[in-house]
Amino acid sequence: MADDRPHKHDLADLLDVMARLRDPDSGCPWDVQQSFATIAPYTIEEAYEVADAIARDDMDGLKDELGDLLLQVVYHAQMASEAERFGFADVVDAITRKMIRRHPHVFEDASRREEFMRTDLWDRIKAEEKAERCEDPAEKSVLADVPVGLPGLSRAVKLQKRMAKIGFDWPDLAPVLAKVDEELDELKSAITEKNAIDTREHVAEELGDLLFVIANVARHLGVDPEAALRTANAKVVRRFEAIEAALAAQGRHPNDATLEEMDALWDAAKSDEKRADEKDG
Repeated sequence: MADDRPHKHDLADLLDVMARLRDPDSGCPWDVQQSFATIAPYTIEEAYEVADAIARDDMDGLKDELGDLLLQVVYHAQMASEAERFGFADVVDAITRKMIRRHPHVFEDASRREEFMRTDLWDRIKAEEKAERCEDPAEKSVLADVPVGLPGLSRAVKLQKRMAKIGFDWPDLAPVLAKVDEELDELKSAITEKNAIDTREHVAEELGDLLFVIANVARHLGVDPEAALRTANAKVVRRFEAIEAALAAQGRHPNDATLEEMDALWDAAKSDEKRADEKDG
């Protein structure tokens, strides 16, 4: 019986497509003009879209978004190949070697499985790799390779984790919460400044300090602050859409409603969610 299913493309096909898109003579003019710097924002965006599909439990969407993210890897590898720096096969080889090297309890000695779970074996192996790449590790800051391009809250947590590993950390949550109060007071003070030329800059600085400490609270609680904020954002969208729906049922728009009316509808949406959660529980 003949197989009439459509041909499924594989990774080799994708690599070929990318190479053709980048062909200076017959490729796509837009793709040919791109560089690592111009493509990097798309790479970050696609990673967020993967996270969004996961958060929405959208498996069909996740399949598509993973494809978009894979394209970004292929894109960068193609440009590197054109510059004769490395190719896609080198990327695959490097990450495969890294995973094998960082999991000795899986690929070398199964008896180290418990050591891996109980200790910082992964971090020790990672540190050894960094030391090998750095000519003089003693001169390199422990914070040097925390990516600047990370979202602010995520980078704050990574910086805090690095400092905590060398003992620069609060012993528990209590002093961190006290620091929140301190930073909030400093922000309030900055807001009330009068006739200061740099008031706006001072307020921004104090707000940044407060956000950094909030990220530290999240770290001590074992909570991902970016995920927590995404959840809060989704909640706001859900409740505001409930406000819009309630007003639309009255033939009205939020522009036509007072703050008091919308606030009451917000509280109603919040109560409805709470009752729904209690019912599900």
